[in-house]
Amino acid sequence: MSVEGCGRCGKVFLILINILFFLLGITLMVAGIVLKLNQSNDVLPALSILQENATTLEQIMSNISLLAIAIGVLVACVSGFGLFGALCEVRCILITYAVFVIILLAMEIAAVALGFMMRNKINETVKEEMLTLLEENYVDDSLNSSNPISNKWNLLFLNFNCCAVNPVTGVNNDFDETPWCTTEGECHDVNAQIPKTCCVGVNASNFEEKAQSSCFIYLTSGFKTTGCFDRIKELIQAYSVVVIGISLAIMITEIVAIVFAIILFRQIHLQNKII
Repeated sequence: MSVEGCGRCGKVFLILINILFFLLGITLMVAGIVLKLNQSNDVLPALSILQENATTLEQIMSNISLLAIAIGVLVACVSGFGLFGALCEVRCILITYAVFVIILLAMEIAAVALGFMMRNKINETVKEEMLTLLEENYVDDSLNSSNPISNKWNLLFLNFNCCAVNPVTGVNNDFDETPWCTTEGECHDVNAQIPKTCCVGVNASNFEEKAQSSCFIYLTSGFKTTGCFDRIKELIQAYSVVVIGISLAIMITEIVAIVFAIILFRQIHLQNKII
């Protein structure tokens, strides 16, 4: 027998909420997949330079996307379970659904907290580690030098539209203490002040020919001024905001879903008593 009155309203709202719940779960899952694919293309290869000295920004970026996918799948499954319970008006399914949602809510609270922790990972300690990696390993402004870390720095400059660690404001910059300037390379030979990979409008296939002397020698125009620390910080924060924002929307929906699941459960229970 179908519920009446308040129970019917609770049933309708629970069905609608679970449809929204399902769509939010799919959205979060798709967002996670998109982030993961984007990382695989150019983000993670460039960030892999920072795995030295126990800095795990590459792993942090990967974890954000995997977490989004996992929570999205769980949300979609739980919402389907709740939809079935609301349509069939089965008390045991409704109470099980409420328990699942509470557990999922606790997981998402932990996930949001992790998201904020990930944002805070990008601090001055990371900047110092990045600067040390640059000063100890940067030997050439090419992608095929004998030093793989130096090559990854150039990949970072090209893919992230940034240069050095700190912002580049003139001829005195982070490259001054690198082997490229102190012992070997075009900087040491006074033929460059910054790498050609730091020039605006170049890519991996043409930076050696297309870079202008006004950029890499004289620094009068056409060079990237944003430091890679600031660029990576912006990227990590943008990724985490997407996941945190959708997760918060899901959490609010879950709280409402729990309320209506309990209302429907009570109405079914009371109606069965009357019968």
